[in-house]
Amino acid sequence: MFDILQKHSDFWLIYKHPGANFHSENGEIGLFEAIKQQAAAEGMKSIFPVHRLDKVTSGLLIVATNEKSNHELCRAFSEHQVEKYYLAISNKTPTKKQGSIIGDMEPARRGSWKLAKTKNNPAITQFFSQSIAPHQRLFILKPRTGKTHQLRVALKSVGAAIIGDPLYSAQNCAAYDRCYLHAYSIAFSLFDQFYRFQVLPKEGRIFMQDSFISAVERYSNPWSLDWPDLS
Repeated sequence: MFDILQKHSDFWLIYKHPGANFHSENGEIGLFEAIKQQAAAEGMKSIFPVHRLDKVTSGLLIVATNEKSNHELCRAFSEHQVEKYYLAISNKTPTKKQGSIIGDMEPARRGSWKLAKTKNNPAITQFFSQSIAPHQRLFILKPRTGKTHQLRVALKSVGAAIIGDPLYSAQNCAAYDRCYLHAYSIAFSLFDQFYRFQVLPKEGRIFMQDSFISAVERYSNPWSLDWPDLS
């Protein structure tokens, strides 16, 4: 369900496995409850959720280990002061190969969302993409906001839904061993100290291919890319 990558006095750095629900449901223990149990077993009195990842998503997650760090980290996330970068794979070529995707998020059917043309309180995503194999396109995504299903909806809106996504690419979901969305890199400041973490995905046949491993080297320092204008 998860691996602990680093234990800091103010936070834990977690690697979340795909398929792990953040919250407990239907009698099945959720990711955060499992982390709480691990913390309690190590004698910690409390642990706090700072942000979350969708069930289908793998990768980096931060949990706070005290009230003070929880307050500061939650503030940083709510004020969009945390840098986040994601990797995704689609089997389609998008309507544009790089740029920004901006629009309001509206509820759709069966718990899904859709991107509207309005921009009253928009989801904002920047991205680059490159072909890595026939019918396989790698995306590096930088969300500037933190809306529910934001990246999954963003790529669907440009005609390149993420492969293996049971909600936004259901027609081909069974052909893949996971949803190919991964929280790749995260950076933030806490108590005047800057932190940056990065980890490649550990699960998924395509993520293990040489073509992916070679292509993702282009995005080894995503914060240094010349990100598209927000327009």
